[in-house]
Amino acid sequence: MNSQQYLALAGAGSRRKCGDLIKQGRVTVNGRQLTFGVEIQPGDDVRIDGQPVRPPRELAYIALHKPEGYISDRGVPGEKSALDLAPPGLRLFAVGRLDKDATGLLLLTNDGELAQRLTHPRYEHDKEYRVLAQGVPTPADLDRWRHGVPIGRGTDIDITAPARVEIVDIENGNAWLSVTLREGRKRQIKRVAKAIGHPVIRLIRVRIGPVELGNLRAGEWRRLTEEEARRLRAQAGLPQPAVEKL
Repeated sequence: MNSQQYLALAGAGSRRKCGDLIKQGRVTVNGRQLTFGVEIQPGDDVRIDGQPVRPPRELAYIALHKPEGYISDRGVPGEKSALDLAPPGLRLFAVGRLDKDATGLLLLTNDGELAQRLTHPRYEHDKEYRVLAQGVPTPADLDRWRHGVPIGRGTDIDITAPARVEIVDIENGNAWLSVTLREGRKRQIKRVAKAIGHPVIRLIRVRIGPVELGNLRAGEWRRLTEEEARRLRAQAGLPQPAVEKL
């Protein structure tokens, strides 16, 4: 198998990132530094920075309902990771992030190419949220959000892209909103809601592109259907994967 494809299937990242790992001399095969053009054979001992890697026998696509209090990835000592709630035995990583206090749909995969596309502004899908905002936004507030709101400080101010925003319910004097975005700036919904005077109380992601949270309860996961995975890759401009069995 092509070395970059092997590393991508092993969850090391996109093929470009895997190429960088090879260039940097961080990959070995059977104890020798890997160079471009070398094919990986069944039974080869492949390592990144001395750690063994093996490709999965299949690409995995997981929808997880991230509970409150979990971070989306690993690497923060003392924090609970949503990845620990996923099925064991797969080298998965999260596509995008949800804040620790946010809940809802988190996509997990070992498909490095898809993950790279889904997090690139050119290919990002719609992301739909249910947002409990403090108070009830006026029609003028909602129009501001729909047409873009300046966020940032000093000279680092930018205007958010248009969004779809609707009030779907009122609860104890606070509004539940349906918010759909295409861009995904850090804490964008919270920053915009605060800017229009209605800070976020709760935030739940309910959809990413064709994948819906559905009736998954907090902490539960399910495998995406073949159709969901196909549509994700198609919308990201990727062919359907041909996974080699090793």
